[in-house]
Amino acid sequence: MAVEGVPPIIAAQLNYLLSHSPFSIKVEQMWSALKLTLGLIDLRCSYPFASISSNGISYLMWRVRYLHQIKDPSRLLSFILQLRELYSAYQWKRVGDVDDDRVKFEISTMLSREGIEMSLSSGVEKPEEVKFAVPLLDRSINTMVPGCPWRQQQKIYLQVIYPIGRKFQSAPSAPRLKLISTPELSSLFSVEDIKLPTWLNGMCMAEYLPALEETVQKQILEAVSLIGVRRHFIETLPTFFGRPLEADPIFCRKATFLVANGVFTFLVHCLIPFQFPKQQPILILQSSQHFNTQGVPVRSAAMSEYPWSPRWEPSEMASRIFDVLIEESPNFKKICNEAIQR
Repeated sequence: MAVEGVPPIIAAQLNYLLSHSPFSIKVEQMWSALKLTLGLIDLRCSYPFASISSNGISYLMWRVRYLHQIKDPSRLLSFILQLRELYSAYQWKRVGDVDDDRVKFEISTMLSREGIEMSLSSGVEKPEEVKFAVPLLDRSINTMVPGCPWRQQQKIYLQVIYPIGRKFQSAPSAPRLKLISTPELSSLFSVEDIKLPTWLNGMCMAEYLPALEETVQKQILEAVSLIGVRRHFIETLPTFFGRPLEADPIFCRKATFLVANGVFTFLVHCLIPFQFPKQQPILILQSSQHFNTQGVPVRSAAMSEYPWSPRWEPSEMASRIFDVLIEESPNFKKICNEAIQR
């Protein structure tokens, strides 16, 4: 949300809130110019919790009313952080009151770890569940990425879900496990690609986490090293395609070139997957001269099936892509001409 059209004292607090929050906070809406005149900020904001949803990090939305007639711009952020802490403490108390020996034991073994979130969920047609979200790695992920663009610290959590109320079981089953991360981390790699270690019978989280953290650390280091591999490949492409119009300078996931075949000029978008060179780039052609009836430039379907070997040198990879484009150029020109005639 852009901070515009509000008194300077309010704009200062909102700007401070958005630029200094340790997590990715969102100001969704503000109400009533009259309330602003009376000294009351009335806004709806959302901020992330890792233990609420089993589908990943969710944003909990609250409507906040706050007296803004204070010159210190940090006070609104302090107020919201306090609200978040109170909500976390409320969830901790709810989980702590659960009559389940396994949950109580897990809590007792994890008290020394900072940043753990937990929640208790229940419904009419589903059993109670306790969800833990355990932050992984003491090392800052941000410092591992050259030229890191992230303002907030990126986090990876292990979400552990225990069903409640199954005391008849002779041996407790393994909890449901899932890795989740802050959304921006998807620019570097996907936590869904990490294979979780096996949860052995009788295991607890304190025993499970060391092997998992070692696996996650290796995955991050590999993902960072692959940035350099992709960068070297992009630096090879101009030999065949000329200087790129644009290229992703941080994660090196995309490069776009202007290509001409006679008088037919088109763009080539080269989308480079995380697992390059094991996986080949996806190529999309886009005309700079042909538009459909909605005024949108004509684009080809994504091309990912063409001759490729991860063992080739980057120059050979670029040469093979160049050959593919020479072959596909007449077909794409035909598609562009047909789009105009419709």
